[in-house]
Amino acid sequence: MFFVDTIEVAGLGNRSYLAGGERTAVAVDPPRDIDQVLAAAARRGVRISHVVETHLHNDYVTGGLELSRITGAAYLVPAGARVSYAHVPVHDGDRHEVDAAADLALRALATPGHTPHHTSYALEQNGLAVAVFTGGSLLIGTVGRPDLVEPRLTERLARAQHASAHRLAAELPDDAAVLPTHGFGSFCSAGRTAGESTTIGRERASNAALTRDVDAFVADLLAGLDDIPAYYTHMGPTNATGPAPVDLTPPAVADGEEIAARLAAGEWVVDLRNRVAFAEGHVAGSVNFEAEGQLATYLAWLLPWGKPVTLLAESPEQLAAAQRELVRVGIDRPAAAATGAAAHWVRRGEAPASFPRATFADLAARRPPGIVVLDVRRNAERAGGHLAESVHIPLHDLHHRLHEVPEGQVWVHCAGGMRAAIAASLLDAAGRDVVAVDDPLDAAEQAGLLMARTR
Repeated sequence: MFFVDTIEVAGLGNRSYLAGGERTAVAVDPPRDIDQVLAAAARRGVRISHVVETHLHNDYVTGGLELSRITGAAYLVPAGARVSYAHVPVHDGDRHEVDAAADLALRALATPGHTPHHTSYALEQNGLAVAVFTGGSLLIGTVGRPDLVEPRLTERLARAQHASAHRLAAELPDDAAVLPTHGFGSFCSAGRTAGESTTIGRERASNAALTRDVDAFVADLLAGLDDIPAYYTHMGPTNATGPAPVDLTPPAVADGEEIAARLAAGEWVVDLRNRVAFAEGHVAGSVNFEAEGQLATYLAWLLPWGKPVTLLAESPEQLAAAQRELVRVGIDRPAAAATGAAAHWVRRGEAPASFPRATFADLAARRPPGIVVLDVRRNAERAGGHLAESVHIPLHDLHHRLHEVPEGQVWVHCAGGMRAAIAASLLDAAGRDVVAVDDPLDAAEQAGLLMARTR
C-alpha cells in the first residue's frame, strides 16, 4: 500500500506532496512553512526519509532545505541546479528507495523546459510507475512556462518542454497520475489548468504539448506568455543560497502614532481587510491587499524588495495567516502590526479616510467629461477587449507610473474588483480622487459601455 497526500498552497497556486508507505515517505517541492508537511507526516505516522525538488523555484521560497535539516532526510536536488548547500545531486535515471516494505521508490526523469535542470520523479511500486511528480513540466492541460530563467533560452526551453512531455508520455503508463507543483493559479504556468486531477493518458489525448507538432506548440506557447511577477527575480537566488528558517511569531504591535510615523518614513502599511471595509474606512496612505485574495503574489510583485511593511488585520487569525503566506515569497518579518478596526489605527483626533465604490452601470450613468477610466489588467487581458477611451496601466506598473494617470476623478477597474481595489488604494494614498469599480468586466457591455478590441 502507498499514499499520496496533496498539500495545497492556494495563495500561490501551487501544490506540494507527501508520498510514502507505512513507515517512510518523501516530500516533494515543500513550501517554506514546513509545519504543514510535518503535520501531514505525523498524521500518517511516517518518517520523512527524502525531500526532493523538481527544480529551483522561481515563484516561492522552498522549505526543502529546512525540512531536510529537521528530519534528517536526504535532500535530493537536480544535479544541474547550482546550489551552495549540502545535498544529493540527482541525475537522470537515479532511483531512490522510499519505503522498502511497500517496494516504493522514486525514479528521476530529466524533463528540461521550465528550467534547464528540471527533473520529474516517477513514483514506482513493484517497479511500475503509479504516479509522476512533474513540478513545472507537464501540468494539467498545459505546461510550465519556459521564460523565467533567461530570455535567450526561452525558445530552446519551450522546445525542451515539448520533448519532455513526450518523454513522460512515452515512458509512463496511461493510468499513472500526473502530480504537478504548478498550474493552480501560479504565474509559473503557461496557461490555465483543465481540472483538478489527471493522468498520463488524459494528457496524451488533450494536452497541446502532446497533440501538436513542436513548431505549432512552441509558437502558441511563446505567443501566450504573460507578465512575470517582479519578485520572481529574487526567488531563484534565495533558493540557491539556502533560505533561512521562518519565524511566524507575532510582530510588534503598532499604535496610530507609530503607523503614521512609518508612513511618513516611506514604509508600506498594508491593510489586509476586505476591499469593502477598506473603502469605507482606512488609514490615509495605507494600501489594501485582501488577505483572501492572492496576497503573496500581488504584494510581493508591487512591494519594493526589502522595504519594511506593517500589516493591519481585522483579527490575530487573519494576521497570522498573512504572515504565513508572505514568508513563502521572502517577506519574512513585518516591521509591525495591528489588529482591529481602522478607527483604532489612526492618531488621536483623526478620522479614517474613505473612497466610493461603484459598478459599471454607475459609470455608464455618470460618465461626464473629466472622468478618467483606468484599466489595471495585464496586457494580455487588455488585448482581448477593453473599455473604449480607457487608460491602461497594469497594476504591477502602477506604483511607478502614477504620474501618468491623467488629471480628474479616476474610476479604476480590473476584471472582477480585487486588483481595482489595490489600484484604488495606491491612487488614494497618492492623494487622487478615486472610485473603485467593484464589478465583473462582463457587466460593462451589459451596461451599454462601448468596448474595443486590439486583436
